[in-house]
Amino acid sequence: MPHLWMRVAVALYGLGLLYALVALSGKREVLARIILPALGLGAIFHFVALAEAYVSSGELAPGTISQSESLLAFVLIACFFGVYWRYKTTSPGILVFPLVFLLSLSAAIGQEPPQFNSPLLRSGWILFHITLILAGYAALFFSFVSSLIYLVQEQRLKSKHLDGVLSHLPALEVMDDIGFRSLLFGFPFMTLGLIAGSVIAQASYGPTYFRDPKILLSILMWAVYMVLLFSRWSAGWRGRRAALLSTVAFIAATLAWTANYFSSVHRYVAQ
Repeated sequence: MPHLWMRVAVALYGLGLLYALVALSGKREVLARIILPALGLGAIFHFVALAEAYVSSGELAPGTISQSESLLAFVLIACFFGVYWRYKTTSPGILVFPLVFLLSLSAAIGQEPPQFNSPLLRSGWILFHITLILAGYAALFFSFVSSLIYLVQEQRLKSKHLDGVLSHLPALEVMDDIGFRSLLFGFPFMTLGLIAGSVIAQASYGPTYFRDPKILLSILMWAVYMVLLFSRWSAGWRGRRAALLSTVAFIAATLAWTANYFSSVHRYVAQ
């Protein structure tokens, strides 16, 4: 049954691709009224699939990369609805919806059996660690999306091209605020998640865990994250500089996520 619910969620998320294709047209608001309820229903089916999968396996934490992708997709769609509730803009969906669809589709067709069995997967601590880290990833992605939209909108205004498909983008202040608040939301989650992961890794692998590429890249990502937040909070960086730094932070997060494939500590892939 978890596979069935996941496939239903993927089908509903697929409607988000339609939105992403026509979101910049004048009919975006009309389309949003149809697609947003479908995406919300998809998120409900997705949650049911996650809950049933974890109950049936007896493992609280994801044991494969597919399960991690599924959980990240759910966190992203949940964060989107949080942003929509606060700002009443669907513009981040231009990039969020395709990513959610691709992650959930990959999870639905890549239902491989767990490649390692560890008592850690039945621990609430590891679920705590992974959920917090994924929330931090989602916040960074929303900051990155906001930065891209900000840069596009800024260039459009500078060139005085006020008409056309880009005329329906939100104001610069809105996208800047979404980016900043995403960072404020995600940094505590990322920090606590890394602390919890370090404690677990130290207890399980000893001091050698620090040399793992996943750990090193995660620390680098956290450092860039902290610099980005500090530059906005204390130095008052806004606009283009903050948007470019958000892009750097997102690249660091992407590298840290990719390290799952060759990490000895995060063994989602058979060695």
